[in-house]
Amino acid sequence: MATTNPRQTGTRGLSRRDLMRGGAAAVAFTIVPRHVLGGESAPAPSDKLGIAGIGLCGKGFSDLESVASQDIVALCDVDWRHAGGVFNRWPNAKRYKDYRVMLDTQKDIDAVIVATPDHTHAICSMAAIRRGKHCFCQKPLTHTVYEARKLAEAARAAKVATQMGNQGQAGEEPRRLREIIWDGAIGPVREAHVWTDRPNRGLSDVYWPQGVGRPKETPPVPEGLDWDLFLGPAPARPYHSAYHPFNWRGWWDFGTGALGDIGCHALDPVFRALKLGHPTSFQACSTLVNAETYPLGSRVQYRFPARGDMPPLTLVWYDGGLRPPRPEDLPAGVQMGDNGTLFVGEKGCILNGRIHPDKLRAEYKPPAPTVPRSPGHYEEWLQACKGGPPAGSNFDWAGPLTEVVLLGNIALRPELREKLTRQFLTWDPVAFKITSLPEADRFLHVEYRAGWTLEG
Repeated sequence: MATTNPRQTGTRGLSRRDLMRGGAAAVAFTIVPRHVLGGESAPAPSDKLGIAGIGLCGKGFSDLESVASQDIVALCDVDWRHAGGVFNRWPNAKRYKDYRVMLDTQKDIDAVIVATPDHTHAICSMAAIRRGKHCFCQKPLTHTVYEARKLAEAARAAKVATQMGNQGQAGEEPRRLREIIWDGAIGPVREAHVWTDRPNRGLSDVYWPQGVGRPKETPPVPEGLDWDLFLGPAPARPYHSAYHPFNWRGWWDFGTGALGDIGCHALDPVFRALKLGHPTSFQACSTLVNAETYPLGSRVQYRFPARGDMPPLTLVWYDGGLRPPRPEDLPAGVQMGDNGTLFVGEKGCILNGRIHPDKLRAEYKPPAPTVPRSPGHYEEWLQACKGGPPAGSNFDWAGPLTEVVLLGNIALRPELREKLTRQFLTWDPVAFKITSLPEADRFLHVEYRAGWTLEG
């Protein structure tokens, strides 16, 4: 994974509010003639882009609002009744249920925003990229490790502008975090911990269910929903409200659990600040897990080799309300929080962006800013679409990050649970193999349902 791109930055916080913060400083770019960008069909940088949305509700709607300065020309969703408010917001945009029909028939689409459930991120994004469309895809970039590798390769070959939807990477705080860690504020870092309360809100409340079995009821498919298109490449199963419109996140066939949902947000700043690439090994433990849904809580540990003057690192992820042990340098009364990031260095620690102990923080003088600032997450992508520099979370960055995040879910698979109590999973990213347990390789990807393909 590349670590030298000056636009690759991170964020400290794990709350959704913190993660959504963007930068403020504008970044200029050179106006490029239309012919340099690919002929008469390519938009000049001063033109508005024709943007299509695939997956319109929730993040799909807010993503479109964030680029509403452009022309929203097409809207695609498998559930037209659920998407009715978005259709009303852009009444002149053409409407579709099947993204393939939209991409093959509508010629004024320059760029696509994909905000579908995780299991269709890759097929929708690949279809757009194969047709030369710029692509913004929500996090996690894909449903499987293999999809992340292939999508990044395709985007690079097609030379389209890309961005993953981990908005916090464009903020100010992650840039200061990098500058402070690189300045040696807490000394060499050998441990980092990241935790989230998801999928739980509390003892009796959840963001979405996990640790549950498949429902037995088979209610009728709601009017306006094309259930077959929702399933896409996933194995066929009857419709149930347990999957759509929101709770798909907790199901192995559709989502990526808490690690997939938050990992690409929360681990991004750690990867940038500590210049991480692929781990050498990983392991996990969890509450009871079944073949239908992710566990209620889990702990995933990655080991990374030394990088330049940075020592080997152990990175630990916690979800379901689990947290790391309290560091000795943390003063009494300081809260760890339900969501957080902790860097443990030889001289002290950084908890949620704040240096501890108090004496070290009082004596430390932060360096002047050195990491270039961002014009904002969506503006990065729009500028890249119009010939500007690559966006900060373009697929060359987001693809490898997503690979590492989703490796952790392989270590949670119930089919491997007993064997993984006796060994680490060792990872060879070049050979694309889990070398210590070859049978685990089958979880690097899933078998698509007949009629669906990643070829776009």
